[in-house]
Amino acid sequence: MSDEAPAESYTPEEASSARISAPAILVSVFAIGTCGLLYELLAGTLASYVLGDSVTQFSTIIGVYLFAMGVGAWLSGFIDRDLVGRFIEIEVAVALIGGSSAAVLFLAFAQLAWFPIVLYGLVFLIGALVGLEIPLLMRILKDQFALKDLVARVLTVDYLGALVASLAFPLFIVPRLGLVRGAFAVGVINGLVAVWCTYLLKDAVRRRGRLLFLRFESYASVALLAAGFVFADRLTSLAEENIYADPIVFAKTTPYQRIVVTRGKVSFQLFINGALQLTSADEHRYHEALVHPVMSVARSRPGPPPRRALVLGGGDGLAVRELLRYPDVASVTLVELDPAMIELARDLPLFAQQNRRALEDPRVEIVTADAMVWLREAAPQRPPFDVIIADFPDPHAFSLGKLYTRRFYRWMKAVLHPDGVAVVQATSPMYARRSFWTVASTLEAAGFRTRAYHASVPSFGEWGYILASPRPFEPPNRLDVDGLRYLTPALLPTLFVFGADTDRVPTDVNRLDNQVLVQTYEREWGRWN
Repeated sequence: MSDEAPAESYTPEEASSARISAPAILVSVFAIGTCGLLYELLAGTLASYVLGDSVTQFSTIIGVYLFAMGVGAWLSGFIDRDLVGRFIEIEVAVALIGGSSAAVLFLAFAQLAWFPIVLYGLVFLIGALVGLEIPLLMRILKDQFALKDLVARVLTVDYLGALVASLAFPLFIVPRLGLVRGAFAVGVINGLVAVWCTYLLKDAVRRRGRLLFLRFESYASVALLAAGFVFADRLTSLAEENIYADPIVFAKTTPYQRIVVTRGKVSFQLFINGALQLTSADEHRYHEALVHPVMSVARSRPGPPPRRALVLGGGDGLAVRELLRYPDVASVTLVELDPAMIELARDLPLFAQQNRRALEDPRVEIVTADAMVWLREAAPQRPPFDVIIADFPDPHAFSLGKLYTRRFYRWMKAVLHPDGVAVVQATSPMYARRSFWTVASTLEAAGFRTRAYHASVPSFGEWGYILASPRPFEPPNRLDVDGLRYLTPALLPTLFVFGADTDRVPTDVNRLDNQVLVQTYEREWGRWN
């Protein structure tokens, strides 16, 4: 052994550990590094799904997890005997706790009011266990390498595992397996590492009874986690049935979000990451108010009626349905980030009936892309649009807040005809008053003239919209289509009247580098939750 090797020696029961295959154990280090980061990513993603504000959730999850790893590394110094046995038991614990973590957290969110305590407690526990692994392995391997080579090889392989995890998580685990099944799959890998080590390090365990018990633990953990993998959908459904009031008829985890559709006696509901997006019983109010005022303004201007429309977001096809009421509309370009939403709107009979199969209309072009990237790169190559409808989810996370920034609106203005008109859904002026008017201020900072209005949508309360155009315009005063269920010519002008508790207040401009809107939105809506 090199003079640089640490002075600590094995206990008698571990004296034969010199026969350990160093390359084989480094494979275990690689698996450990991969699994460790995957647990962190799973917890952060699940927290952002159910709690919102992905930046905050990931930041705090990562901080707690890394701190816990430091605690685990410190605790490893108190383990003096039976290093191999303790290491295998820790692997089993990581496998069972980490592998079941997503299922436990989904169930806890459905049942417990103090979910954040469970979330961060579980993250801390997994982090501490993962923090124990590498120091113990390095002590087990200390007779195989000089200290400098030991540290270099173990950390290199560990970090390589982290790289693989960062690629596997968005490309395979979330889209192919989902969070719950994905966590069980990662747990199975940890369990197999434990099984592997009971054979690889068997000479370091002196007592045969101890070795047999370690193998039993390891095999049992793999069996339990494999069962969880098989029944993951049932576990997820069990958790979600306690979250949602009505039976679930569709559920899918995509790389971008968790989509759930429930169906009651008289209507169905769409939830994204646990937040209600629409109810079929009153979505007509929201979408008629979103589409027909902007079309009224566009059609009242001199020149030909609007022919080219752009819908940003709105993958449910319901805004497109309203646009297709106008025979003069020759083309509708729908830009939706998540292909699963398009599939849902087109293929699920509930949605296809609700949107009147709008996405199958030959006038509709569907683009699956990030709206911000598409506006910057692809849209300028096309003729300008006469009407733009921005129908994004509320800005409850920074990934959504960017779609409400001055920069985004400037790119939107660049692809809008000088006489064109846009509309932006802008959350509730009643429940999030400052957030609503921040959207108006931001549009104006991007060079738009604006008119704000609101409509009553029972599922959400008073909901707000902002009309915007590069040139001055008056509020709409007519409806050019028949058969609407909510809007009437008499009701239309009243939408632009605000009460004292919803009227305009001074606000900041939402910029890409500050995203004040997300912070304001979380603070205002947090008062009502």
